[in-house]
Amino acid sequence: MSGIHFSVGLMGYGDYNNSISFGQSLGYSGSVGSVGATSGADRTGDATRAGRRSSPEECQTCKERKYQDGSDENVSFKAAAHISPENAASAVRGHEQEHVSNAYTSAAQKGGRVINASVSIHTSVCPECGRTYVSGGTTDTLIKYPKSEDQVKQGQNSDRNAQENFDI
Repeated sequence: MSGIHFSVGLMGYGDYNNSISFGQSLGYSGSVGSVGATSGADRTGDATRAGRRSSPEECQTCKERKYQDGSDENVSFKAAAHISPENAASAVRGHEQEHVSNAYTSAAQKGGRVINASVSIHTSVCPECGRTYVSGGTTDTLIKYPKSEDQVKQGQNSDRNAQENFDI
């Protein structure tokens, strides 16, 4: 069997990236998991707290943050769009699930089989307000396709040639 491995993702603009990974086993097509972002309401203190230039409620960086998909697939976020920090986790998970679904569809149409599909959700810390938010995601899939008759014959010939060229 031959294989194809590709990676697609959705990334927001930000610094201090961390990753949280979720795996998906063969045949599973549901949600990949949940990630919670820390909202401003969960934090104590305000703009006077060390390391913050503004409170999460007033943060201009969070208000202007946009997400965009960089792949060639037919999925959401082809044009840059704003997602609030409170909704980013579920929006990114849903978007990455579109990539997983596309991989299963592509494999089924071409007679292949999805061997592995994993989704990583990336988090960052806003440099202005200190809020932790979901900054994007990445989907990695591995699809195996059966070899055609020509590939099988070519493989047998190359094995035979390798044996003929082996000297002791």
